[in-house]
Amino acid sequence: MDESLVRGLTPGVLAVLVRRGADFAAAEDAVQDALVEAVRGWPDDPPRDPKGWLVTVAWRKFLDQTRADTARRRREDRIDEEPAAGAAPGADDTLQLYFLCAHPSLTPSSAVALTLRAVGGLTTRQIAQAYLVPEATMAQRISRAKRTVSGIRFDQPGDVATVLRVLYLVFNEGYSGDLDLAAEAIRLTRQLAAAIDHPEVAGLLALMLLHHARRTTRTAPDGSLVPLAEQDRARWDTTAIAEGVRILQHALSRDRLGEFQAQAAIAALHADAPTAEETDWVQIVEWYDELARLTDSPVVLLNRAVAVGEADGPRAGLAALAALDTALPRHSAVAAHLHERDGDLETAARLYAEAARQAPNLAERDHLTRQAARLNTRRR
Repeated sequence: MDESLVRGLTPGVLAVLVRRGADFAAAEDAVQDALVEAVRGWPDDPPRDPKGWLVTVAWRKFLDQTRADTARRRREDRIDEEPAAGAAPGADDTLQLYFLCAHPSLTPSSAVALTLRAVGGLTTRQIAQAYLVPEATMAQRISRAKRTVSGIRFDQPGDVATVLRVLYLVFNEGYSGDLDLAAEAIRLTRQLAAAIDHPEVAGLLALMLLHHARRTTRTAPDGSLVPLAEQDRARWDTTAIAEGVRILQHALSRDRLGEFQAQAAIAALHADAPTAEETDWVQIVEWYDELARLTDSPVVLLNRAVAVGEADGPRAGLAALAALDTALPRHSAVAAHLHERDGDLETAARLYAEAARQAPNLAERDHLTRQAARLNTRRR
């Protein structure tokens, strides 16, 4: 049986059941039971309409589970009068499922887990391995998320921005475990882009493709971080870059700029530069100005300070940095970089060491520690 086909059909089938009024958790149980029957029967007798078959069997499973309940029996009678399952608009159903899994009542971590489970069709074990947590812990997280959304009906418009943030969180989780979450996020965003014509959906897909194109060059064979300026650009995925740029250009032509489009534009300018020295930093600063107006994010302003330092010199970058809160994550690392470019190696070494102590992960800590050691060696 084609696993990719089943994974692609599962969210649409689940969405049909939930749209018909099934409780989310019970609907997913029914879909899983239908998938078990598919595994048993499809290799010998594949259906002509796989989704229709799954919807029919899953709905029957759900009705079997709830037949004793009078209220649900009335729902069954009402649904029996609706059009056949095969006529359900699959793209719209899946889109509604995205909105449900990214409901504002869920925490970001729960929304991500539920999206991977319900929309991505991944097993609890796969998700747990990707997040490096015990399977029982992830099962509890998903169960709580299901209970939270069980009483929510598909009668309100969904928030596209929330869905996109959940997908961006999935992408940013990186590449831990056996499951490539970045690739999974791209797959899910492609699916969303096929279901909804929205420039920010396209912007997020372009951003993911442009970042993912540099994946193999971000770390050295020993696992250490490789800064953007030192990456081997000949190893960047030019096919992914070309696709990302094409999608971005189409999105920007709609003249409905959003933050993901602006971020993608910055990533595209980095990808377009043959060498680090040829990067168009002036235009990157302009895009950071646009992004700052859209988000009012201090992290954006921190990254803008780096770009200003490249475009107008390190002292201009330090002046931009001076207006920001020193408690911001990576503030010390940015200050160290700018001070080094300005020739103040003593201050830069001290700030690199300080940034290393504040680093959120081992790889970044080791990188910053090496930067401090490098400058201390040069000063001797």
